Amino acid sequence: MGITPEQFKRMEERLSRSPRAARSTGEPVTRLISATHQVILGLDPSLRGTGFGVIRLAKPCPETLTHGTITCAQSWERSRCLVRIVQTLREVLKEFQPTVCVVEGLFFAQNLQTAMIMGEARGAALSAIGEAGLEIYEMAPRKVKQAIVGYGAAQKIAVAKMVQRMLQLAELPTPDAADALALALTHAQANGRYSLTPPKRL
Repeated sequence: MGITPEQFKRMEERLSRSPRAARSTGEPVTRLISATHQVILGLDPSLRGTGFGVIRLAKPCPETLTHGTITCAQSWERSRCLVRIVQTLREVLKEFQPTVCVVEGLFFAQNLQTAMIMGEARGAALSAIGEAGLEIYEMAPRKVKQAIVGYGAAQKIAVAKMVQRMLQLAELPTPDAADALALALTHAQANGRYSLTPPKRL
């Protein structure tokens, strides 16, 4: 549907107003991240390799507090893997005290069994995060890749290299940890910005 030049001009004027002015007119402006969220946890859940990364907002670039992958051997029962995910995340939460978590959005698996296993790992991770009282947001993988690499279908290695560069890491993070750090970075980039479409909160 097209819009007239006059309608476009009015839209630009609304978007250029200050947040105070927007609120006074009742326009749907949403602050993406509270200024109080200085420590952000990114999470990429998976039964055998859950990636996590914690960053602290700082200048000139965010500071990496920790990152890694919760690995579970193929020989482990699923229940043992789920316990490992919960226990490790509890330790990370206790040590680094993040106040907000950004988790990778669900994907549509062709295999029902794979989808169920992913759902179990995601549920275990979210239960540990929710138990700690963090705000939890979901972000689509394509949105993260677009924000970090500039291309929504970027390969994992491209994401990892850009994360390494943005966080000034000495070594390339593992793929799962890189995805988790990318989630945290994407959320951090929105700090102080306003959007008409708020992120999905879980």
